[in-house]
Amino acid sequence: MAAMRYLNSKLAQQIDEELMSAAGAFSLDQLMELAGLACAQALATVYNREKYPRVLVCCGPGNQGGDGLVAARHLGMFGYKPTIWMPKPGSKDIYKRLQQQCTNMKIPTLEPAQDPQTLRNALSSSDVVLDAIFGFSFKPPVRAPFDAALPLIAQSGLPIVSVDVPSGWNVDEGKVDDLGLDPDVLVSLTAPKEGVKRFKGRHFLGGRFVPKTLEEKFQLNLPEYPGVSQIVELPRADDGGDSQKL
Repeated sequence: MAAMRYLNSKLAQQIDEELMSAAGAFSLDQLMELAGLACAQALATVYNREKYPRVLVCCGPGNQGGDGLVAARHLGMFGYKPTIWMPKPGSKDIYKRLQQQCTNMKIPTLEPAQDPQTLRNALSSSDVVLDAIFGFSFKPPVRAPFDAALPLIAQSGLPIVSVDVPSGWNVDEGKVDDLGLDPDVLVSLTAPKEGVKRFKGRHFLGGRFVPKTLEEKFQLNLPEYPGVSQIVELPRADDGGDSQKL
């Protein structure tokens, strides 16, 4: 089988736009729902709810944070006890609706605060972190309040599951800033990005929504998903898995 392609930021953006174009026919809501479900399933696969019931879902203000809100709701459905930390709530209607859905599930959202003590307290009463802060459109530098938050998350000692790209990483070049997180698990969405090619933790792909026409057009060469799962585990970086740049 041909090698799976890793995407640079420009093509990741293009594919995202095509998925939501008239030809792709997906809505943003649909893609967030499927992405968030995949992230929740990946976390539940690695960290069972008996040992890791308390999940701190750290959300940024953009689409990445929307994926995190969806994941939080599904984790609640799965029997976990998620808490949402979202210091800069997105202003768009979609984020407000996603947050209301979490509220309806009795999932607490911490009050937005610039004081890092709120996050520090939340970390001390959590078992695992879902990092949904920055996505593939992130451009450095890391700004407040996240510049203070990332070190706190890193120093917590908790296992971290990152969505698509670890927060603070350069999408094309990988970890080039000390503020970047070092997650234990990564859930790439649609197709993995160039900057995570050397990621050495457990790596899952969650993109069981990419249509055949788009996969063929961009020669993504995606792996086969097992059974009815929304995720497929990828070989570790040091396993010598083959890949191509796009």
